[in-house]
Amino acid sequence: MGSTNMSYLNPKTVTLIGIPGLEHVQFWIGFPFLGICLVALLGNIFLLIIIPTERSLHQPMYIFLAVLAATDLGLCVAIAPKMLAIFWFGSYSMAFDACLTQLFFIHALQGMESGILLAMAFDRYVAICDPLRHTSILTPSFLVQTVLMVATRAIVLVGILPILLKQLRLFQSVVIVHSYCEHMAVVKLAAEDVHINKSYGLFVAFAILGFDMIFVFISYFLIFQAVFRLPQKEARLKAFNTCTAHIVIFLEFYILAFFSFFSHRFAYVSPYTHILLSTIYLLVPPALNPIVYGVKSKEIRRRVDQICILKPYIQK
Repeated sequence: MGSTNMSYLNPKTVTLIGIPGLEHVQFWIGFPFLGICLVALLGNIFLLIIIPTERSLHQPMYIFLAVLAATDLGLCVAIAPKMLAIFWFGSYSMAFDACLTQLFFIHALQGMESGILLAMAFDRYVAICDPLRHTSILTPSFLVQTVLMVATRAIVLVGILPILLKQLRLFQSVVIVHSYCEHMAVVKLAAEDVHINKSYGLFVAFAILGFDMIFVFISYFLIFQAVFRLPQKEARLKAFNTCTAHIVIFLEFYILAFFSFFSHRFAYVSPYTHILLSTIYLLVPPALNPIVYGVKSKEIRRRVDQICILKPYIQK
């Protein structure tokens, strides 16, 4: 039992250690992460209340934003409870099947978020480059089909990841150097050939994140071409202003996503840096998205004011 070459056959549980190298301050690190989660939960719940009830927001961009808010809520619920339990209560153990379930939901919701960002970029492209056909192209049925396609793509492609992991029998360790179950972190535990797992993980990343990023860039290349052809400066600024919220969300999502992805596979980054940034990548966008759109949208700001400030006075 004291051998360092211990291996594990079909482990029933795994151990998440949180943030290696920062175990002595994990308790305090949990508080800012809790604050981020509360902002994300509150902001996205507000969006899910405001968008369906405000008729002026029944537009494709805001419908996609509502789907994005639901996805962000799912990410917070999938990550935060176990992560905070590790930081505050030392709840390191997790059933292997529960770990695979968490892994599936995290990566599937990431894939859905990426797809929704692509759909929002397409909405901005049609609104600016072909405004007369905007309502005829982005019909309610088109929006439903788009959301279903985005969800189906993420569920099917990501769903194979835990299935492949479940085929592995022999593990060299059951200690996951992370604060949540992530695909490559689990793959690295295996004592078997994992080329298929790594290759398929790369394929999923590029089939979802890579594909979406390329087409978002193409959309904005065409948008900027159309904007800079406008004769008046005011018209150019107005057109560009309709895209700024989406550009901010797109950049923060993909920059953090690709740093997290490549640092786990190709680059040497200290474990605690990688884990902190990968956790920030998953939790900060859900907190920022409602803030960015709340600042940019007068309708959302007005409804938030009514909910938080005016309604109590009206009731009096």
